[in-house]
Amino acid sequence: MRVVAGEFGGRKLKTLTGSNTRPTTDKVKGAIFNMIGPYFDGGNALDLFSGSGSLGIEAVSRGMDQAVLVEKNYRAMEIIRENVAMTKKEAAFLLMKMPANQAIQKLTDNGLQFDLVLLDPPYAKQEIVKQIEMLLHNDLLTSRATVVCETDKEVILPEKIGTLKERKRQDYGITAITIYDWED
Repeated sequence: MRVVAGEFGGRKLKTLTGSNTRPTTDKVKGAIFNMIGPYFDGGNALDLFSGSGSLGIEAVSRGMDQAVLVEKNYRAMEIIRENVAMTKKEAAFLLMKMPANQAIQKLTDNGLQFDLVLLDPPYAKQEIVKQIEMLLHNDLLTSRATVVCETDKEVILPEKIGTLKERKRQDYGITAITIYDWED
């Protein structure tokens, strides 16, 4: 696995061995960022189920100012730290070792807002709709925010979640990518 494009493009990323995480393939990651970017002019990203940190690192590589990387697994967080260190831009990343819902509450308390949210939870433990509703309720999204959800292709998310509307859904093998934007 590697950073696909941008400032850190081509650099290799470490992943956690075993079944605790399911890294997004380079092909799917490239497709995601081509659909939503492919490059950014600043902003904050939130990678709520970081695994290896790959999606958040890709967002910063492509122009986001900062990425918050949330992961509850200790071993995965160690891999994220190593991958962030590889960028030599540690200040562009905020690492939070805690469950996603707890991180949403903590982020609410510090007043950050996000232009890009990446949700790639373990397929068997998805609460995507609830978590997007929490992000909206707690005013964690800017008015130009994009939310990217990676799910099993059998999962069909609603066309609308609060003030967000589905822009696109695309299947890649067993994976589906659903992208939401603010409804005009």
